[in-house]
Parts: sequence; C-alpha cells; structure tokens
Amino acid sequence: MSYNELIKSFDKIRDYMREFYVYGFKSREQYNKKSLRSYDDERRRLESWIGEYMGYHKTTEGKTFFISVDSRISRHNPLYKAWKAKSFTDGDITLFFIIFDILHSPDITMSNIEIVEKIDKEYLSLFDNPKVFDGSTIRKKLNEYVKNGLLVTVKNGKTLYYGKSPDYCFNNRDVLNYFSEVLPCGVIGSFLLDKYENGKDNFAFKHHYINSTLDSEIMCELFSAMHEKKEIEIEKFSRKNEKSTSIRVVPLRIFISVQSGRQYLMAYVRSKKRIMSFRLDYILKIKTFAEAEDFDKLRDVLCGMRKYMWGVSTQGKGGRTETVEFTINFADDEEYIYNRLVREKRCGTVERIDKNNAVFRAEVYDTNEMLTWIRTFICRITHINFSNKDIEKTFSDDLNRMYEIYGVEL
Repeated sequence: MSYNELIKSFDKIRDYMREFYVYGFKSREQYNKKSLRSYDDERRRLESWIGEYMGYHKTTEGKTFFISVDSRISRHNPLYKAWKAKSFTDGDITLFFIIFDILHSPDITMSNIEIVEKIDKEYLSLFDNPKVFDGSTIRKKLNEYVKNGLLVTVKNGKTLYYGKSPDYCFNNRDVLNYFSEVLPCGVIGSFLLDKYENGKDNFAFKHHYINSTLDSEIMCELFSAMHEKKEIEIEKFSRKNEKSTSIRVVPLRIFISVQSGRQYLMAYVRSKKRIMSFRLDYILKIKTFAEAEDFDKLRDVLCGMRKYMWGVSTQGKGGRTETVEFTINFADDEEYIYNRLVREKRCGTVERIDKNNAVFRAEVYDTNEMLTWIRTFICRITHINFSNKDIEKTFSDDLNRMYEIYGVEL
C-alpha cells in the first residue's frame, strides 16, 4: 500500500528514483548525497509504490537494490505510481469536480459570476465552515481549463461565457493503453486509465522503456516552450563531475531512441552557434524566456540536418560528414536478413548486388553512433570501410577482443 503522505514536489522523488534504480544501484553506504536516515526513509517510500518490482543483491558493501520488470507479465509501467503520489491542494480537486459538475454538457455555458454564485448557493451552503472560493480564484481555474482544452469560451457582448469542450471525452480504452506505455508523457494516459474499471489489456511490449516516466514533467514543460516558440534556460547535471550548470537554448525537437528509449532535447545553443542534444534525464529545471523570433528558421535547419543524423549527433569535426559502407552476405533462405537491413537503414541506402549480397552506404555526422547497430550484422559482413579510420580501428579492435574472449584464433 502506498504511503499516505503525498509529495508536493516531484523533483525530490525523481532524484532518488534515478540514483537508486536508474544510474547507480547504490547501496546504503554508497549514497552520500543525504544522511543514512534520509536514504532509509526514501527507500521505504519507493518500496511502498513499486515493492513488487524490486529486488536486491547482497555484496560486501551491503544490499544493492534494483527494479526488475518482466514485460511478458507487467503490461503497465510501474513507475507511474510515483507520479500518483504527487499531491494537489484540496482546492484544486474540489474545484475540478464542482466546475465540471456544473458544466457537465457542452450545451451549458455560464459566466464566471454565475459559476461563483452557483458554487456558493448549491455546493457550499450546506457546510458549516465551507472553503470559500473568490471570483478571482475561480476565473484563474476556468482559464487554466480553457488553456488545457477542457473548456471553451464564447463572448456575448462584454461578458465571457465558459462551456465544456465537445472534445473533452474519454471513450477508448485501447487508445489510452497504447498512449500510456509508448508516447512521451504517457503518465497522463495512465491517470486516465485509472478512471476505468479493470478490463483486458490488449498490448504487450517486447522492449518496454519505463525510465522516461521520471522525465515526464520536464518533457511537458519543453513541449509547452516549443509550442509557444520560446527560449529557455536549462539546468543540466553532469555525471562526470557531479555538478550542475545552466545554459540558454532554443528548444526545437524531442528525439527518442528506438534502441534504448532514451529521450533527447534538440536545441540551438546561441553561445556555441550550433544545434546540440541534451539528455532529458540530465535536465533538472527549465526557465522560460521571451519568444525566439528565429524559431521556425532554426527548426528548418534541424530538419535539413536530419538526413545526416543517425542518432542525435549534429556535427562532426569542422562540420564535416563521415561515410561508412559494408557488404553483407545471406543464404537463399535468409531473405529476412536483407529485409531487416532495408527496414533499419534510416538515412542510409541499400543496394542489392545479387541474390545473396547487398551493400549498405551512409553519410552521417558521426559514424560512431552506428557501431552498435553494425555489430548486429557480424558474421554476415564480408567487407566494411569507414572514412573515419579511428572508428574503423575501434570496430576492428572490438571484434578482435571478442575473438580472444571466445578463444578463436585468427
């Protein structure tokens, strides 16, 4: 059962969750950011949310905890439970239900004054010491719902009337199931799924990337900044020197790795005059500034660069690109190898030489990003060439090291 104590700020939970289970799997003695008592308190809190998914190893340095999720059994992201322990004020919750009880149909429209009077007379008058909501508070809440697409406004003369948005309805469980487990900020879909009674889930995932859950709030703030075309300042954490620094950027796109599920912000850094990538799990805070007048132009630049991007690297040495070319061989009954090469080629090209051979070619900013993928074709590759000879040596050295491990003589 989850702790009854709710968390006002998610930053603290995000920090502990990452330190315990994402980055380090640290033991009690290794965690030196806070006191040992704080470690025990927060670990017990996390156990109350995701205890059934937790395990531990005993080492000479103590117990090291970790998360273990079997996607064949667990259909939903367990880390969403951490978000559901985040608190809201009683006023937020009360007003939400009252307002949408009053404006329960798109056919009903009322002004702010009419809503205030109705709340006072019909919803709060029966209580001895009711919580009083003034007109300003209710107007702010109404405008917040309008901004979020829950309400719409109609002006009659000088008076503004509020009504329920006709788009505000939830009637497709499958859509929410898929959204909550796949798309950015999927925690929103998980909250909505809680509204439904238990039922059959139609999706299972071979590769289920759950860590991005912890970055949902950062992701939401970035989407808002991009929607409004604003510059931002991000405070980012470096695991190399254990320090945080701030940098001002123009946020352009969110890229998500299909190999690891890792999320990146692609942004223009004015101080460096180039587009760079920033891991979302290293971003601590975001501060919004004025609108960037060149936002659309910068986004077009990024769009033009994508044909040379295998991952998130946007610039090689001196802005130059690198090339890679390799040939694979496959048997008569291994057409699936060729099909996979075509399917996964991204910005590269594939040329079929004959029935059993094909050549892959690509021009990218950073061929080092491709090594992990290229290695999956080892034993099929008959020839390979990198324009960056340092990367070619890395590929060759890794292969020779593998031969040594397995005792294969060349």
